Amino acid sequence: MTITVQYVKMPTSETMTEFVLDKLYDLANKFEWVIKADVHFKTEKDTKGKGNICEIELSLPGPRIFASSNEKNYELAVKHTISDLIKQLKKRKATFIKH
Repeated sequence: MTITVQYVKMPTSETMTEFVLDKLYDLANKFEWVIKADVHFKTEKDTKGKGNICEIELSLPGPRIFASSNEKNYELAVKHTISDLIKQLKKRKATFIKH
């Protein structure tokens, strides 16, 4: 699986990159048919204390899968986004026809 991580209008973070890579490699071990992952980190002004956005788009056979979450820190945003992706991947896996 190919992974690209982009930081939109914010400084890059090696620890955040390592964190998201670790989570995505675990995901790739569960679902071998995932081809590519595009990760975008964004910061947005929010009055509720949130504003740290993580967006992940997965390329796989069939339509792409996308998930995003807006949390108070990036670690929580990554965890919620990955859990949303896992739900979508399980649904997709259930539709596969076994030969």
